[in-house]
Amino acid sequence: MTAHPPTEFPHIVVHAPALDGSRRVTEGDVTLGIASHLDDVVEILRMADLDRIEVEESDLVEWQGGGPDDWPGLTEHPES
Repeated sequence: MTAHPPTEFPHIVVHAPALDGSRRVTEGDVTLGIASHLDDVVEILRMADLDRIEVEESDLVEWQGGGPDDWPGLTEHPES
């Protein structure tokens, strides 16, 4: 018996940054988590069993208010 691919693909939205720079991650009407960095988005999707999605390049992920490199409110830590 041949496995059939799912007929419906998830629609993941990484919402525009909040005042603190965090971004809500949703699938449809369900909030999957709050991300403060791209690595958080990857982990949130992994925990939702959606880790096969290429976060930065997939058409399944809609980035609102900036792309995967836009995390306003966060600062670089100076190297010692």
